[in-house]
Amino acid sequence: MRINPFKAWRPASKKAGDVASVPYDVVTTQQAKALAEGNPDSFLHVVRAEIDLPEGTDLYSDEVYAKANENLQRMMADGTLIHEEQPCFYLYSQQMGEHLQYGIVAGCHIEDYENGLIKIHENTRKVKEQDRTRYVDELNANTGPVFLTCKDSELVSRLMEKIAATDPLYHFTAPDGIVHTVWKIEEVGTFAAAFAEVPAFYVADGHHRSASAAAVGRARREANPNHDGSEPYNWFLAVIFPETQLKVLPYNRVVFSLGDQTADEFTAKLNESFDISLSELSTPEQSGAICMYMDGAWSTLTPKEAIPSDPVGALDVSILQDRVLRPLLGIDDPRESNDIDFVGGIHGTAELERRVDTGEAVVAFSFFPTTIQQLMDVADANLLMPPKSTWFEPKLRSGLLVNTLD
Repeated sequence: MRINPFKAWRPASKKAGDVASVPYDVVTTQQAKALAEGNPDSFLHVVRAEIDLPEGTDLYSDEVYAKANENLQRMMADGTLIHEEQPCFYLYSQQMGEHLQYGIVAGCHIEDYENGLIKIHENTRKVKEQDRTRYVDELNANTGPVFLTCKDSELVSRLMEKIAATDPLYHFTAPDGIVHTVWKIEEVGTFAAAFAEVPAFYVADGHHRSASAAAVGRARREANPNHDGSEPYNWFLAVIFPETQLKVLPYNRVVFSLGDQTADEFTAKLNESFDISLSELSTPEQSGAICMYMDGAWSTLTPKEAIPSDPVGALDVSILQDRVLRPLLGIDDPRESNDIDFVGGIHGTAELERRVDTGEAVVAFSFFPTTIQQLMDVADANLLMPPKSTWFEPKLRSGLLVNTLD
Protein backbone atom coordinates (compact mmCIF):
# COMPACT_ATOMS: atom_id res chain seq x y z
CA MET A 1 0.00 0.00 0.00
CA ARG A 2 1.05 3.56 -0.75
CA ILE A 3 1.17 6.15 1.99
CA ASN A 4 2.29 9.74 1.56
CA PRO A 5 3.71 12.28 4.03
CA PHE A 6 1.96 15.63 4.12
CA LYS A 7 2.49 19.17 5.41
CA ALA A 8 -0.15 19.27 8.11
CA TRP A 9 -1.96 22.24 9.50
CA ARG A 10 -2.02 21.47 13.21
CA PRO A 11 -2.68 23.24 16.52
CA ALA A 12 -0.05 25.31 18.21
CA SER A 13 1.28 23.00 20.94
CA LYS A 14 -0.53 24.58 23.90
CA LYS A 15 -3.83 24.66 22.00
CA ALA A 16 -4.08 21.00 20.97
CA GLY A 17 -6.61 20.09 23.64
CA ASP A 18 -8.74 23.16 22.90
CA VAL A 19 -8.74 22.64 19.14
CA ALA A 20 -9.26 18.86 18.93
CA SER A 21 -12.93 17.95 18.61
CA VAL A 22 -15.09 14.88 18.31
CA PRO A 23 -15.99 13.91 14.71
CA TYR A 24 -18.82 15.79 13.03
CA ASP A 25 -21.07 12.73 12.82
CA VAL A 26 -21.20 11.68 16.48
CA VAL A 27 -22.93 14.81 17.83
CA THR A 28 -26.05 16.77 17.06
CA THR A 29 -26.01 20.51 16.45
CA GLN A 30 -27.08 21.18 20.04
CA GLN A 31 -24.46 18.83 21.45
CA ALA A 32 -21.77 20.43 19.28
CA LYS A 33 -22.84 23.89 20.40
CA ALA A 34 -22.64 22.86 24.06
CA LEU A 35 -19.20 21.27 23.61
CA ALA A 36 -17.81 24.36 21.84
CA GLU A 37 -19.38 26.92 24.16
CA GLY A 38 -16.79 29.41 25.39
CA ASN A 39 -14.07 27.85 23.23
CA PRO A 40 -13.50 29.73 19.95
CA ASP A 41 -10.62 27.38 19.15
CA SER A 42 -12.77 24.23 19.06
CA PHE A 43 -12.64 22.57 15.66
CA LEU A 44 -16.39 22.05 15.95
CA HIS A 45 -16.59 25.60 14.57
CA VAL A 46 -15.27 24.06 11.35
CA VAL A 47 -16.82 20.60 11.17
CA ARG A 48 -20.20 21.70 12.64
CA ALA A 49 -20.17 25.33 11.50
CA GLU A 50 -23.93 25.66 11.85
CA ILE A 51 -23.33 26.22 15.57
CA ASP A 52 -22.21 29.76 14.65
CA LEU A 53 -25.33 30.49 12.59
CA PRO A 54 -28.93 31.19 13.61
CA GLU A 55 -30.79 28.27 15.13
CA GLY A 56 -32.66 26.26 12.54
CA THR A 57 -30.20 26.95 9.71
CA ASP A 58 -30.36 24.22 7.06
CA LEU A 59 -27.32 21.98 7.59
CA TYR A 60 -26.75 21.84 3.84
CA SER A 61 -27.19 25.55 3.11
CA ASP A 62 -24.53 27.67 1.41
CA GLU A 63 -24.11 29.60 4.65
CA VAL A 64 -22.87 26.54 6.54
CA TYR A 65 -20.08 25.73 4.08
CA ALA A 66 -19.09 29.39 3.86
CA LYS A 67 -18.93 29.69 7.66
CA ALA A 68 -16.89 26.49 7.93
CA ASN A 69 -14.36 27.85 5.44
CA GLU A 70 -14.33 31.24 7.18
CA ASN A 71 -13.61 29.61 10.54
CA LEU A 72 -10.87 27.38 9.12
CA GLN A 73 -9.18 30.34 7.42
CA ARG A 74 -9.38 32.33 10.67
CA MET A 75 -7.65 29.53 12.59
CA MET A 76 -4.92 29.37 9.97
CA ALA A 77 -4.44 33.14 9.96
CA ASP A 78 -4.44 33.81 13.72
CA GLY A 79 -2.00 31.06 14.67
CA THR A 80 -4.50 28.67 16.21
CA LEU A 81 -3.31 26.29 13.49
CA ILE A 82 0.28 26.30 12.27
CA HIS A 83 1.62 24.88 9.01
CA GLU A 84 4.22 22.12 9.08
CA GLU A 85 7.36 23.10 7.18
CA GLN A 86 8.16 19.61 5.85
CA PRO A 87 5.96 16.66 4.84
CA CYS A 88 5.70 14.19 7.72
CA PHE A 89 3.88 11.13 8.96
CA TYR A 90 2.52 11.06 12.51
CA LEU A 91 1.96 8.43 15.16
CA TYR A 92 -1.36 8.88 16.96
CA SER A 93 -2.32 7.00 20.12
CA GLN A 94 -5.57 6.99 22.05
CA GLN A 95 -6.13 5.49 25.48
CA MET A 96 -9.60 4.68 26.79
CA GLY A 97 -9.39 3.00 30.17
CA GLU A 98 -7.10 0.00 29.77
CA HIS A 99 -7.34 0.03 25.98
CA LEU A 100 -4.47 1.73 24.10
CA GLN A 101 -4.30 1.89 20.29
CA TYR A 102 -1.67 3.26 17.92
CA GLY A 103 -2.11 4.29 14.30
CA ILE A 104 -0.12 6.03 11.57
CA VAL A 105 -1.48 9.31 10.16
CA ALA A 106 -0.72 9.61 6.45
CA GLY A 107 -2.10 10.41 3.05
CA CYS A 108 -3.71 7.53 1.17
CA HIS A 109 -4.18 7.49 -2.60
CA ILE A 110 -7.61 7.99 -4.14
CA GLU A 111 -6.75 5.53 -6.92
CA ASP A 112 -6.20 2.81 -4.32
CA TYR A 113 -9.71 3.57 -3.07
CA GLU A 114 -11.15 3.58 -6.58
CA ASN A 115 -9.36 0.33 -7.49
CA GLY A 116 -10.46 -1.55 -4.39
CA LEU A 117 -7.14 -1.72 -2.58
CA ILE A 118 -8.75 0.40 0.13
CA LYS A 119 -11.73 -1.83 0.79
CA ILE A 120 -15.18 -0.83 2.01
CA HIS A 121 -17.86 -2.80 3.84
CA GLU A 122 -20.77 -0.32 3.91
CA ASN A 123 -22.75 1.73 1.41
CA THR A 124 -22.84 5.50 1.73
CA ARG A 125 -25.96 7.64 1.87
CA LYS A 126 -26.09 10.01 -1.08
CA VAL A 127 -27.02 13.14 0.89
CA LYS A 128 -24.22 12.61 3.42
CA GLU A 129 -21.67 11.87 0.71
CA GLN A 130 -22.66 15.02 -1.17
CA ASP A 131 -22.36 17.03 2.04
CA ARG A 132 -18.86 15.77 2.82
CA THR A 133 -17.80 16.21 -0.81
CA ARG A 134 -18.83 19.84 -0.70
CA TYR A 135 -17.03 20.32 2.63
CA VAL A 136 -13.78 18.94 1.23
CA ASP A 137 -14.07 20.91 -1.99
CA GLU A 138 -15.01 24.28 -0.52
CA LEU A 139 -12.59 24.11 2.40
CA ASN A 140 -9.90 22.61 0.14
CA ALA A 141 -9.01 20.28 3.00
CA ASN A 142 -9.59 16.95 4.70
CA THR A 143 -10.71 18.20 8.11
CA GLY A 144 -11.33 14.75 9.59
CA PRO A 145 -9.30 11.57 8.95
CA VAL A 146 -10.65 8.32 7.56
CA PHE A 147 -10.31 5.46 10.06
CA LEU A 148 -8.50 2.58 8.30
CA THR A 149 -7.26 -0.79 9.49
CA CYS A 150 -4.93 -3.38 7.99
CA LYS A 151 -3.45 -6.78 8.70
CA ASP A 152 -0.83 -6.77 11.42
CA SER A 153 2.76 -6.14 10.36
CA GLU A 154 5.67 -6.90 12.69
CA LEU A 155 7.77 -4.26 10.95
CA VAL A 156 5.11 -1.56 11.30
CA SER A 157 4.63 -2.48 14.96
CA ARG A 158 8.36 -2.23 15.68
CA LEU A 159 8.58 1.15 13.97
CA MET A 160 5.62 2.46 15.96
CA GLU A 161 7.12 1.26 19.23
CA LYS A 162 10.36 3.07 18.41
CA ILE A 163 8.54 6.37 17.76
CA ALA A 164 6.36 5.97 20.87
CA ALA A 165 9.50 5.89 23.02
CA THR A 166 10.37 9.45 21.99
CA ASP A 167 8.94 12.77 23.19
CA PRO A 168 5.47 13.49 21.77
CA LEU A 169 4.26 16.53 19.91
CA TYR A 170 0.95 16.55 21.82
CA HIS A 171 -0.30 14.79 24.93
CA PHE A 172 -3.63 15.70 26.51
CA THR A 173 -6.73 14.25 28.09
CA ALA A 174 -10.00 15.21 26.41
CA PRO A 175 -13.11 16.08 28.46
CA ASP A 176 -14.47 12.55 27.88
CA GLY A 177 -11.40 11.06 29.56
CA ILE A 178 -9.72 9.77 26.39
CA VAL A 179 -5.95 10.40 26.38
CA HIS A 180 -4.60 11.54 23.00
CA THR A 181 -0.90 11.57 22.07
CA VAL A 182 0.71 12.54 18.76
CA TRP A 183 4.33 12.13 17.62
CA LYS A 184 5.86 13.60 14.46
CA ILE A 185 7.67 11.17 12.13
CA GLU A 186 10.24 12.95 9.99
CA GLU A 187 12.06 9.82 8.72
CA VAL A 188 9.29 8.92 6.30
CA GLY A 189 11.08 6.42 4.07
CA THR A 190 11.14 3.52 6.54
CA PHE A 191 7.42 3.77 7.22
CA ALA A 192 6.55 4.07 3.53
CA ALA A 193 8.64 0.97 2.83
CA ALA A 194 6.98 -0.96 5.66
CA PHE A 195 3.49 -0.21 4.39
CA ALA A 196 4.53 -1.18 0.87
CA GLU A 197 4.45 -4.76 2.18
CA VAL A 198 0.86 -4.43 3.48
CA PRO A 199 -1.58 -5.94 0.93
CA ALA A 200 -4.69 -3.82 1.57
CA PHE A 201 -6.37 -1.23 3.76
CA TYR A 202 -9.94 -1.50 5.07
CA VAL A 203 -12.26 1.37 5.90
CA ALA A 204 -13.23 0.76 9.52
CA ASP A 205 -15.06 4.06 9.97
CA GLY A 206 -15.41 6.98 7.59
CA HIS A 207 -17.04 5.60 4.45
CA HIS A 208 -18.52 9.02 3.63
CA ARG A 209 -15.21 10.80 4.23
CA SER A 210 -13.28 8.40 1.98
CA ALA A 211 -15.92 8.50 -0.77
CA SER A 212 -16.04 12.31 -0.69
CA ALA A 213 -12.24 12.63 -0.77
CA ALA A 214 -12.13 10.38 -3.82
CA ALA A 215 -14.95 12.35 -5.48
CA VAL A 216 -13.13 15.66 -5.03
CA GLY A 217 -9.83 14.22 -6.22
CA ARG A 218 -11.51 12.68 -9.26
CA ALA A 219 -13.23 15.96 -10.18
CA ARG A 220 -9.99 17.93 -9.86
CA ARG A 221 -8.10 15.36 -11.87
CA GLU A 222 -10.63 15.57 -14.69
CA ALA A 223 -10.61 19.38 -14.60
CA ASN A 224 -6.82 19.65 -14.73
CA PRO A 225 -5.44 19.27 -18.28
CA ASN A 226 -1.92 19.17 -16.83
CA HIS A 227 -2.67 16.45 -14.27
CA ASP A 228 0.40 14.28 -13.71
CA GLY A 229 -0.48 12.42 -10.50
CA SER A 230 1.77 14.39 -8.17
CA GLU A 231 -0.91 16.85 -7.05
CA PRO A 232 -1.94 16.89 -3.35
CA TYR A 233 -5.58 16.26 -4.29
CA ASN A 234 -4.58 12.68 -5.17
CA TRP A 235 -4.23 11.91 -1.45
CA PHE A 236 -6.64 11.97 1.48
CA LEU A 237 -6.09 12.06 5.23
CA ALA A 238 -6.26 8.74 7.09
CA VAL A 239 -5.18 7.03 10.29
CA ILE A 240 -4.12 3.42 9.74
CA PHE A 241 -4.37 0.99 12.66
CA PRO A 242 -3.05 -2.58 12.54
CA GLU A 243 -5.98 -4.88 13.27
CA THR A 244 -5.07 -6.02 16.78
CA GLN A 245 -4.79 -2.41 17.94
CA LEU A 246 -8.53 -1.87 17.63
CA LYS A 247 -11.47 -2.23 19.98
CA VAL A 248 -14.81 -2.94 18.31
CA LEU A 249 -18.04 -2.48 20.24
CA PRO A 250 -21.50 -3.68 19.22
CA TYR A 251 -23.98 -1.44 17.43
CA ASN A 252 -27.26 -2.28 19.15
CA ARG A 253 -30.88 -1.65 18.13
CA VAL A 254 -34.06 -0.34 19.73
CA VAL A 255 -37.45 -0.71 18.07
CA PHE A 256 -40.29 1.73 18.71
CA SER A 257 -43.31 -0.27 17.60
CA LEU A 258 -44.47 -3.87 17.22
CA GLY A 259 -47.02 -2.78 14.65
CA ASP A 260 -50.49 -4.20 15.21
CA GLN A 261 -49.28 -7.22 17.20
CA THR A 262 -49.08 -7.64 20.95
CA ALA A 263 -45.89 -8.54 22.78
CA ASP A 264 -47.18 -12.10 23.25
CA GLU A 265 -47.94 -12.42 19.53
CA PHE A 266 -44.50 -11.09 18.65
CA THR A 267 -42.84 -13.54 21.06
CA ALA A 268 -44.83 -16.44 19.59
CA LYS A 269 -43.59 -15.57 16.11
CA LEU A 270 -40.03 -15.22 17.41
CA ASN A 271 -40.31 -18.68 18.93
CA GLU A 272 -40.76 -20.17 15.46
CA SER A 273 -37.23 -19.13 14.47
CA PHE A 274 -35.36 -18.89 17.78
CA ASP A 275 -34.92 -20.74 21.02
CA ILE A 276 -35.77 -18.11 23.65
CA SER A 277 -34.35 -18.41 27.17
CA LEU A 278 -34.68 -15.92 30.01
CA SER A 279 -31.21 -14.81 31.09
CA GLU A 280 -29.44 -12.22 33.17
CA LEU A 281 -27.06 -11.64 30.26
CA SER A 282 -27.50 -8.32 28.51
CA THR A 283 -24.72 -8.99 25.95
CA PRO A 284 -24.21 -12.38 24.28
CA GLU A 285 -21.11 -14.30 25.30
CA GLN A 286 -20.33 -15.20 21.70
CA SER A 287 -21.46 -14.65 18.15
CA GLY A 288 -24.50 -16.64 17.03
CA ALA A 289 -26.83 -15.42 19.77
CA ILE A 290 -28.72 -12.15 20.31
CA CYS A 291 -29.92 -10.68 23.59
CA MET A 292 -33.39 -9.09 23.70
CA TYR A 293 -34.86 -6.73 26.32
CA MET A 294 -38.63 -6.46 26.52
CA ASP A 295 -41.14 -6.04 29.35
CA GLY A 296 -38.37 -5.48 31.88
CA ALA A 297 -36.48 -8.73 31.23
CA TRP A 298 -33.55 -9.96 29.17
CA SER A 299 -33.76 -13.06 26.99
CA THR A 300 -31.22 -14.79 24.77
CA LEU A 301 -32.28 -15.68 21.22
CA THR A 302 -30.49 -18.60 19.56
CA PRO A 303 -31.37 -19.34 15.90
CA LYS A 304 -33.02 -22.70 15.30
CA GLU A 305 -31.91 -22.89 11.69
CA ALA A 306 -28.26 -23.11 10.68
CA ILE A 307 -26.37 -19.83 10.42
CA PRO A 308 -25.42 -19.07 6.79
CA SER A 309 -21.83 -19.62 5.77
CA ASP A 310 -21.49 -16.50 3.63
CA PRO A 311 -19.68 -13.61 5.40
CA VAL A 312 -22.66 -11.24 5.39
CA GLY A 313 -25.39 -13.73 6.21
CA ALA A 314 -23.35 -15.06 9.13
CA LEU A 315 -23.31 -11.68 10.90
CA ASP A 316 -25.57 -11.38 13.94
CA VAL A 317 -26.88 -8.06 12.63
CA SER A 318 -27.90 -9.88 9.42
CA ILE A 319 -29.64 -12.62 11.37
CA LEU A 320 -31.67 -10.04 13.26
CA GLN A 321 -32.50 -8.16 10.07
CA ASP A 322 -33.38 -11.25 8.02
CA ARG A 323 -35.28 -13.21 10.69
CA VAL A 324 -36.80 -10.52 12.92
CA LEU A 325 -36.78 -6.93 11.71
CA ARG A 326 -37.92 -7.52 8.13
CA PRO A 327 -40.37 -10.46 8.45
CA LEU A 328 -41.84 -9.77 11.90
CA LEU A 329 -41.64 -5.97 12.25
CA GLY A 330 -41.78 -4.76 8.65
CA ILE A 331 -38.46 -2.90 8.85
CA ASP A 332 -37.17 -3.54 5.33
CA ASP A 333 -34.55 -0.79 5.25
CA PRO A 334 -33.39 0.20 8.74
CA ARG A 335 -31.66 3.32 7.34
CA GLU A 336 -34.99 4.75 6.20
CA SER A 337 -37.36 3.41 8.87
CA ASN A 338 -38.72 5.59 11.68
CA ASP A 339 -39.40 2.49 13.78
CA ILE A 340 -35.79 1.74 14.68
CA ASP A 341 -32.78 3.48 16.15
CA PHE A 342 -29.16 2.45 16.62
CA VAL A 343 -27.28 2.69 19.92
CA GLY A 344 -23.49 2.56 19.92
CA GLY A 345 -21.92 0.10 22.31
CA ILE A 346 -20.14 2.92 24.17
CA HIS A 347 -23.50 3.74 25.76
CA GLY A 348 -23.82 0.24 27.23
CA THR A 349 -26.90 -1.95 27.58
CA ALA A 350 -28.20 0.24 30.39
CA GLU A 351 -29.17 2.74 27.68
CA LEU A 352 -31.21 0.02 25.97
CA GLU A 353 -32.99 -0.75 29.23
CA ARG A 354 -33.68 2.94 29.85
CA ARG A 355 -35.25 3.50 26.47
CA VAL A 356 -37.52 0.48 26.83
CA ASP A 357 -38.38 1.07 30.49
CA THR A 358 -39.38 4.69 29.81
CA GLY A 359 -41.66 3.62 26.98
CA GLU A 360 -39.59 5.33 24.31
CA ALA A 361 -39.00 1.90 22.73
CA VAL A 362 -40.81 -1.41 23.05
CA VAL A 363 -37.93 -3.84 22.50
CA ALA A 364 -34.13 -3.68 22.29
CA PHE A 365 -31.53 -6.03 20.85
CA SER A 366 -27.93 -6.40 22.00
CA PHE A 367 -25.15 -8.05 19.97
CA PHE A 368 -21.79 -9.65 20.44
CA PRO A 369 -19.39 -7.24 18.68
CA THR A 370 -18.69 -7.81 15.00
CA THR A 371 -15.02 -8.75 14.72
CA ILE A 372 -12.31 -7.14 12.60
CA GLN A 373 -11.91 -10.50 10.84
CA GLN A 374 -15.59 -10.50 9.92
CA LEU A 375 -15.24 -6.95 8.57
CA MET A 376 -12.26 -8.00 6.47
CA ASP A 377 -14.00 -11.15 5.22
CA VAL A 378 -16.96 -9.10 4.01
CA ALA A 379 -14.74 -6.50 2.32
CA ASP A 380 -12.48 -9.15 0.74
CA ALA A 381 -15.57 -10.75 -0.80
CA ASN A 382 -16.63 -7.35 -2.23
CA LEU A 383 -19.81 -7.52 -0.17
CA LEU A 384 -21.48 -5.01 2.12
CA MET A 385 -22.54 -5.28 5.74
CA PRO A 386 -25.95 -4.14 6.92
CA PRO A 387 -25.83 -0.50 8.08
CA LYS A 388 -24.59 0.17 11.60
CA SER A 389 -22.79 -3.15 12.03
CA THR A 390 -19.71 -1.88 13.90
CA TRP A 391 -18.96 0.79 16.47
CA PHE A 392 -15.31 1.73 16.96
CA GLU A 393 -14.19 3.43 20.13
CA PRO A 394 -12.39 5.66 20.90
CA LYS A 395 -13.22 8.06 18.07
CA LEU A 396 -10.54 9.94 16.15
CA ARG A 397 -10.31 13.64 16.98
CA SER A 398 -10.77 16.21 14.25
CA GLY A 399 -8.50 19.24 13.97
CA LEU A 400 -5.33 17.68 15.33
CA LEU A 401 -3.96 17.20 11.81
CA VAL A 402 -5.53 18.80 8.75
CA ASN A 403 -4.55 17.99 5.18
CA THR A 404 -4.97 20.68 2.52
CA LEU A 405 -5.35 19.79 -1.14
CA ASP A 406 -2.91 22.24 -2.71
